[in-house]
Amino acid sequence: MTIRHFLKLADFSAQELNHMLERALWIKQKQKAGTPYRPFEGKVLLMIFEKASTRTRVSFEAGFCQMGGSVIHLASQGSQLGRSESIEDTARVVSRMVDLVMIRTFGQDRLEAFADNSRVAVINGLTNEYHPVQIMTDIMTFMEHKGSIAGRKVCWVGDANNMSYSWLEAAKILGFHMNLAIPEGYPLDLSLIPEGSDYYTLFKDPVEAAQGCDLVTTDVWTSMGYEEENEKRRRDFANYCVNEKVMAAANPGALFMHCLPAHRGEEVAAAVIDGPQSVVFDEAENRLHAQKGIMEFCLKGWVD
Repeated sequence: MTIRHFLKLADFSAQELNHMLERALWIKQKQKAGTPYRPFEGKVLLMIFEKASTRTRVSFEAGFCQMGGSVIHLASQGSQLGRSESIEDTARVVSRMVDLVMIRTFGQDRLEAFADNSRVAVINGLTNEYHPVQIMTDIMTFMEHKGSIAGRKVCWVGDANNMSYSWLEAAKILGFHMNLAIPEGYPLDLSLIPEGSDYYTLFKDPVEAAQGCDLVTTDVWTSMGYEEENEKRRRDFANYCVNEKVMAAANPGALFMHCLPAHRGEEVAAAVIDGPQSVVFDEAENRLHAQKGIMEFCLKGWVD
């Protein structure tokens, strides 16, 4: 079978992404019913972490084990990656020993260098530029609560970061519209999103951006690796909190999502994240199941 890495959403068709999502929903249903589904018997997943993680590590490890496989955890410190072995040589070695690799790292170029030298499929667990497993999770969660995301409108409030870029890729492929409220001085990097502008609209005001939307979502103001900008970002993003006024502008029954961890009183008001429209903990659980659908696709291809 041809290796299909899962590095960014733009590498896949709408049909392929929807297949992974439908499989994830089916696998979750099996799990909830207590029916074993263990297609990864005898398989090994290697997880490489160069950035800190809670949800990514637990969800990938638990998910692969629940599907019958074994998992190896590798951090930069405590491995030869921390002693300047090249990412290319690491890939050439470890991909001879395992069946699938998940990497959480810094630049997308580092992830791609590993994939270019790997004999097995590689999954992006997060880079500075993209976070595709999280967006697949969010879309799966939306499907559970509201049905298909095609033709819907999603509001993003906050930084032009890896989450927003993966959301934009998904919008272009799956046929929904993004409204983005992003502070001045933090522009989108157009090189990281698909060509065209018909699938998104930029706003300065979060309330205006939320109007007519079926989902409002955000992230922390300071992503990993940008901690030295924390105080400046708090000032610049002060008017970009998802509060009750923002949610009131969205469609009735609109969902609120956040990939977590969250800072109540900064990017989201406590009344919103802990309120009735919030599905953040359903979303957090679905990392487990969405990634199962992705891992199955990478290991087994199209499964009917």
